[in-house]
Order: sequence, then structure tokens, then C-alpha cells
Amino acid sequence: MRVSVVGGSTVTDREAAVAEAVGREIADRDHELVCGGLGGAMRAACRGASEADGHTVGILPGRDRTAANRYVDTAVATGLGHGRNAMVALNGDGVVAVDGGPGTLSEIALAAVYGRPVAGLSTHDVEYVHAVDSAAAALDYVEEHA
Repeated sequence: MRVSVVGGSTVTDREAAVAEAVGREIADRDHELVCGGLGGAMRAACRGASEADGHTVGILPGRDRTAANRYVDTAVATGLGHGRNAMVALNGDGVVAVDGGPGTLSEIALAAVYGRPVAGLSTHDVEYVHAVDSAAAALDYVEEHA
């Protein structure tokens, strides 16, 4: 199973710790992590997955694969800018949202369009997000509804 992790490109230490726990949980359950490949929640989630021997895919907004954070195993350059958000949402069987701003909200909306379940940790309070309070609960929800 692939799980997309979406969230802010700038995060607090607490938000980074949450995203890292999500990445670790994804790897511990033998799933593949998909994200936008850059910093913030994306980097933290990739770090967690990488440290747990998981595989990470970064779908980048630009044309340079080397722009990916150091924890991305497979970098996909798109040249699409924010348009790559559709690819992030589509390439996960489910989505976990950690905090985030308007870019994260767009990924949540696209996940809903594609029929992907979305678990949220301190993120947007919208109809399509199932709020949870831990990385384990987020993965439980995604696994059950994907």
C-alpha cells in the first residue's frame, strides 16, 4: 500500500515530530510513503520512514530531482508547481494530513475527488478529513478505508 503524507512546508518542532512518527508508522507497517518531496512535514515524514527502513517517493513541483530532501529514495520531477499536488493525492491509496496551509488543503480536496480516505492530525477541519490523535490511529483509518 502507498500512503501519501501531506502537510506544511514549514513546521514547528512538534509538527515535525508528528510527521516523523507518521513516516515511521508507514514504514513499520511495510507501506510506501509518497509526499511532495521537499521540506517541513514532507522531510520529517520521509526521515521517519527512512530511519525505519521504509521506502519514500517525493513528487516534486520543479524539474530538478536533486531538489528532493535527503530522505527521498525516489524523486519524481514534474515541473508542475502546485499542480503536482494532484499527483501526490492520486498516488497514495490513502492520505495522512499533518497541519498545513492552503497547499495541504488542496491536496485534501484532491484526495476527496479521487476517493482517497484522509486522516488528519491537527490539520484542516473539513468534511473529508477524519480527525485522529496519533500516527497509529491515522494508519489504522487509512488501512481500513483504502
